[in-house]
Amino acid sequence: MKAISILGASSNSGKSWFATALCAWLRRKGVRVAPFKAQNMSNNSFVTWDGGEIGRAQAVQAEAAGLLPTTEMNPILLKPSGSLGSQLVVLGKAQGHVKAADYYEKIEELWPVVTSCLERWKQRCDVLVIEGAGSPVELNLMDRDMANLRPITYLDGRWLLVADIERGGVFAQIVGTSELMPRQLSSKGLGVVVNKFHGDLSLFSEAGALLRERVSLPYLGVLPFRADLQPESEDSLCREAEEQITSGEKMAWIRFPHLSNSQDIQPWLRDQGLSVCWASQANHLDDARIIVLPGTKDTIADLRWMRETGLAEAIIQASRSGVPVVGICGGLQMLGESLSDPEGQAGEAAHVAGLGLLPVKTVFRRDKEVRQVNAHWNNDEWLAYEIHMGRTEGAPAAVRAPLLHVKEDGEWKAEGWRSGKVWGSYLHGLFESASLREDLAQLGGLTAFRAAPGNWREHLQSVYHGMADLLDAHLDLKPLWHYVAD
Repeated sequence: MKAISILGASSNSGKSWFATALCAWLRRKGVRVAPFKAQNMSNNSFVTWDGGEIGRAQAVQAEAAGLLPTTEMNPILLKPSGSLGSQLVVLGKAQGHVKAADYYEKIEELWPVVTSCLERWKQRCDVLVIEGAGSPVELNLMDRDMANLRPITYLDGRWLLVADIERGGVFAQIVGTSELMPRQLSSKGLGVVVNKFHGDLSLFSEAGALLRERVSLPYLGVLPFRADLQPESEDSLCREAEEQITSGEKMAWIRFPHLSNSQDIQPWLRDQGLSVCWASQANHLDDARIIVLPGTKDTIADLRWMRETGLAEAIIQASRSGVPVVGICGGLQMLGESLSDPEGQAGEAAHVAGLGLLPVKTVFRRDKEVRQVNAHWNNDEWLAYEIHMGRTEGAPAAVRAPLLHVKEDGEWKAEGWRSGKVWGSYLHGLFESASLREDLAQLGGLTAFRAAPGNWREHLQSVYHGMADLLDAHLDLKPLWHYVAD
């Protein structure tokens, strides 16, 4: 097995994007390729077929590689959880919360989990594409960094550096990272790629010559930024997650401080006749025809934030005036009558009133619900999943008004709640159904709305193919291919 690590000259340089594109490119060449990230820090997560939890970036990369996501693609996941530190997920299972200092003391205990996964991948693929984290040469962290240089050293792999020109100072990023790379790994570099270029590529034509004067790392080329080739972002705090579409009537998504699974917005970004925006102030909801409360990693804290900002009252008033309000996961919990966390399992121990828009109550317990299901709406059936602390209960099943139905273990079950124009669901991926989006748009009176044609999963496959095409068109990947084919 060959191993190629995608390292970044900075955070948010496009490592996840490039690893996804490389998986698609290698797959197209007939290579058995798989993605891997030893340790991920993200609240955007995915449920694997066996009920484990991994970062969504590796799930996307698996899809580009033509594989089902597994927990061995991301053995360590840290989910920032406000005052609790981060929830530690090991091989897909939550192991409680840890503070940063305590986590670093666990590095040597967790490293064998990583190496056991690496050993298993040796038997199952030709190339392992390993995504790094942040910068690989943070001098104060290198001795306890599991995601960047340690896997390369363990596998005697190679690395490729991705630099973000959008941030400015791209030459300093590349030269500085190259100079700080440990000597024993300097010769393992396959090349450097400049990413996210906007404008006329000819203006960067001298880059290769300038870099050759200063670093021995081969220059592979520059990639233009393509807004239509962004499957999703790993980090809910980055600019891509804040994308807004302004071509019609407004749909507002609440921008929680502890926002999670922000990718639930993405199917709407292809549709026509609506304006999709993120709201962090009450006046951002002015003229909104639909309001969505997405997931959050600290539900009670973010509910308090909504009350402090006036968003909570604005949502209640909008609902009373007939605006559809949808809550997903933590957003569903907030729409209920009360939220109780007596032991502080999901944040600060507390009992608070919800927004009172759904007849349900949520109690947080130690256990965590993690599962995949097949969702059904009208004639659409698609894969969705749940990841949440807390159990939500309402009226007895006999009189419950479910939002939709899901199939689990061969049985159809009610999922979510509906009360008038208020919808609540635990399903991430809820909006992948074009039929569901059309019905919600009609409920909100979006007269010019048109759902994008085609299946969402098929659309993503076309995006992966386009990403591979972009690599072919703009990069010299011969050094990488010589390593793979040797």
